[in-house]
This record gives sequence, structure tokens and C-alpha cells, in this order.
Amino acid sequence: MTSDRALHAHLIGRQGSRADLNTPVLVLDVDALDRNIAALAALAGSHGVGLRPHAKTHKSVDIAQRQLAAGAVGVCCAKIGEAEVLAYGGIAGILITSPVAAPRAIERLSALAARADGLLAVVDHPAVAERIDAALAAVGARLGVVIDIDPGIARTGVASADKAVELAQAIAALPQLDYRGVQFYCGSQQHIADFAERRAAIVERTAYLGTVIAALSDAGFAPAIVTGSGTGTHRIDLDLGVFTELQAGSYVFMDKQYLDCDLTGDGAPPFEVALAVDARVVSANHPGLVTIDAGFKSLSTDGGAAAVRSGAPADCVFAFMGDEHAALIAPGIGTRMQPGDPVTLTVPHCDPTVNLYDDYHVVAGDTLVDIWPVGARGRAR
Repeated sequence: MTSDRALHAHLIGRQGSRADLNTPVLVLDVDALDRNIAALAALAGSHGVGLRPHAKTHKSVDIAQRQLAAGAVGVCCAKIGEAEVLAYGGIAGILITSPVAAPRAIERLSALAARADGLLAVVDHPAVAERIDAALAAVGARLGVVIDIDPGIARTGVASADKAVELAQAIAALPQLDYRGVQFYCGSQQHIADFAERRAAIVERTAYLGTVIAALSDAGFAPAIVTGSGTGTHRIDLDLGVFTELQAGSYVFMDKQYLDCDLTGDGAPPFEVALAVDARVVSANHPGLVTIDAGFKSLSTDGGAAAVRSGAPADCVFAFMGDEHAALIAPGIGTRMQPGDPVTLTVPHCDPTVNLYDDYHVVAGDTLVDIWPVGARGRAR
């Protein structure tokens, strides 16, 4: 089997070597990445808010290290498997943002708590908290926990302020657990395209969060950590001033879903597009379309179609054509493009697209400068 490094390591440092990459390939502009990391770090810092960016977006020790170096207090991981990869890679301050409930997963969580600096996990049920406490006791470890609050989508989280208080009381009675605060992630609001509509939705949800915080505080459980937010609502949440830390993830890359949203209220994207899939034309036998080598196996489909960034006529339309292929459709495109021509695509949704690849091909300008593993790829449990 030919790995990315075996294919492409000889191109590292050679001027213009991006053009010689074997496509389809996941490409990361390191300068845009670093500017995005610095921009949100500075913005959060100017509001006195911590940044714990979500690593489910990038699944990369290399990128997490850059985020920590820029001032992040830690990172988030969606699953215990992601957290294991990053913790073993030396990343501290990890918060696991999905409940860990399966017996084997709880065993892994307790083992990780014994070795990972600053590990945190969410809980949303007293019985699960008890199981975690027992597993921690068996290995002699402690764990900071954050109460997950349902923002109204009925996915995870306690469903009311009263339930949050009950869970806090249960945690307080468990010797291996340390109550640290609350998590409130409004996922369904992140991609509301219109800024004013998104802001109104978040204002309403934040008011509800306020009632939960008040109930916890009245019961003696004022949260030291209030964590949540995302790329779509980071400006709004900073303005509202309730969160102590932000969990934004996609800001490091940007994708078509977020480019289709007004994130700031003035229509100007606050972050650059740093991630791309490079593809090539593989067939050009029809006047109105050409076929490229990137299909369902190369791009996530939950965010719609990819956007052509460069290499093809501006008026062309992208359409998936199966597992391995997509079409670029435009009048006369089959006579304007030839097999082998390169095309750069902005991905529809960055998180699941990254999960399709083993490595980032890191570029500066048009030169390949490194290859970074997507270390937590496929770590869904």
C-alpha cells in the first residue's frame, strides 16, 4: 500500500510542488491556518474569554499544538478515541464534549484520566456519573466533569434547570469527581445564514442558559466553567458575555457551509479558507462537462456540493457523480479543460471531509512544506 508520505515526501520543500501532488488530496494552507488561529485567539483574549477549540474538526496533534501555542486553554474532543490520540500526543486540557456511557468507554476514560493532564468530560445523567466514579476509584484517579445542558435539540444534556441541580448534587456526593461547570452548545443555530436571525435565536437560548446557571448558583453550584459556542455564533456569544470559554472548531479551516453564513453582521468572513481538496480532470469527452477524480469518497456530502475555488471556469457548477467522481458543468467547459488539468475545491463541510483522509498536505504558497497525519481519523468510539 502506498502511503501519502511515500507518494509525496520527496516533494517537500520543492518550489511549486503542490502541482505534482497525486489527487485527490487534502491540502492545508499553513499560513492561512496560523492567521485563523491567531485571529480567534486575539478576539477571545480581548473579551477575557478562554478558547478551547474543538479538535473534532481537525483531529490533529500538530494543529492542536499550534492552538495551544497561541493561547488556547485546551482543546475539545467529541469522543474518547479522539481524546486518547491527542492526549498521547502531549495535548493537555482536553474536554470530551459527548457523554461517555458505554462500559468499555468508561474504563478507557478512567485510564486516560490517570495520565492526561487537565482532562475534563461532560456528564448528563446521575447513573453514568456513578459508573465513572467507580471506574476512577478502581485506578485511583480523579476527573473534572462538566454538566451538559440540552440547548433544545434533545440530543444530549440535562433537559431542565432542576435536572441540572439534581445532577450537580449527585456529582458532589461522588468522591472521584470534581464538578467544574456547564456545557451549552447550540449546534442547530450555528449555520443560520442571516446574522440577525442567528443572533435572535442565540439570545433566546442564552436567556434559557441563564436560568440554569441561576438555579445552579442558588443551590451552591455556581459554574466556574461555562463552555460552548461555535464558529457560527462566536461573535454573538462574545457580545452576550455568558461563556467563559469558546469551543469553535471550523474557524481554523472554513468551509462552504460557513462561507454561506454572515458570521459578523457585515458580510465579511472573519477567517480565511485554509483547507482544500485538490483534484484533477480525468475525462473531457463532452462539451458541457468534464469529470474530476473527487467524489463521495473525497468530500463530505452533508453540506451540499463543493465549491470550485480555482482551476475551472467561474461559471461552472459542481455535481457529484458517484464514489470516485464529480462533474464540473458549464457551456463549453469540455473544450476549455483537458484531462490532467488541476482543480481546487472548497469543501462543503470540513469535519467529515477531513475524516476521509489519512494526512494533511501542508503547503506554503504553491510549495509542499510538510505532511501531517490526521491522527484521530475514524476514532468515533
